[in-house]
Amino acid sequence: MDQELSLFMKNITGDVSTVAGWLWQRGWAERNAGNISVRLAAEELPSLPGEHSALLPLPGRCETLAGLCFLVTATNTRMRDVAARPLETLLLIRISDDGTGYQILSPPGETALRPTSEMQAHLCIHEMLILKRPDHRVVIHTHVTELIALTHIREFCDGQKLNSILLGMHPETKIFVPDGVGFVPYTLPGTRAIGEATVKVLEDHSAALWEKHGLFATGRSPVETFDIIDILAKSASIWFICRSAGYEPEGLTEKQLNELAKLKF
Repeated sequence: MDQELSLFMKNITGDVSTVAGWLWQRGWAERNAGNISVRLAAEELPSLPGEHSALLPLPGRCETLAGLCFLVTATNTRMRDVAARPLETLLLIRISDDGTGYQILSPPGETALRPTSEMQAHLCIHEMLILKRPDHRVVIHTHVTELIALTHIREFCDGQKLNSILLGMHPETKIFVPDGVGFVPYTLPGTRAIGEATVKVLEDHSAALWEKHGLFATGRSPVETFDIIDILAKSASIWFICRSAGYEPEGLTEKQLNELAKLKF
């Protein structure tokens, strides 16, 4: 690997590998579950080598992302390995100038590695973020046990009912994730269709819950994005603990939620 590119990769993979370790430790990343992408600012990039891998096709055109670079987890990558060996499990890719394909910029010559199978969903989300929330450059997908469990209860396969639980169980959720989650009915993973469905709900939320599958969240940094996921998981956990003890959780009152909404941090 080019020395400048190698140093660059070491510098930018730190927070991603740290968060990957947290996801694994929480039990939200079984086997190769979960994926991460980071849109890189032009000023962050080193002088890239003149020769890259061949242009690989994208299933759908991404004109908004043309020429942009992303750090992404490789397909079949385990989060525990991203934490331990980030340079072997993360890829730097560049979207072609016409938005129809991408090149792998690192590691050169490693043809076995390809970006996450959910790359289409990630790219669809990044296209929306550039237009709606350009400061959000990170997308994380992970399998949060408690949140997935909620979507196996038919009553809660509804955005309004989900948010009634999640926002009502813990003050921090209302403070730091005030828009709650968007709900995405079950759709085949790895397709542009689920990416487009996710984009629709993420236009108004910083997190989207896929029915019977997992959570997508966006943020300004890997750590901030993890915090959103962690807070939502805590709310769901509190709800399940109360129900497991045989009690119906009372939740925060409307007055209490309105007071929390006025706090500034």
